[in-house]
Amino acid sequence: SGTGNCYDNAAVETFFKTIKAELLWQRSWRTRRDAEISIFEYINGFYNPRRRHSALGWKSPLAFKAKAA
Repeated sequence: SGTGNCYDNAAVETFFKTIKAELLWQRSWRTRRDAEISIFEYINGFYNPRRRHSALGWKSPLAFKAKAA
């Protein structure tokens, strides 16, 4: 895509909105390291494997993979 294309960052912007609403605005952390650990755990422990995604028919990646196998 080219310069000025309004859809360039749509996926990333959606992800940032989701992580803010589901994790960051829900609590505060004492240190930056605590926040980094929480964000890492959210992405790798919930968002990627278990969160339901519209592109998968509102199934989690784990459920989608199990059904396909």
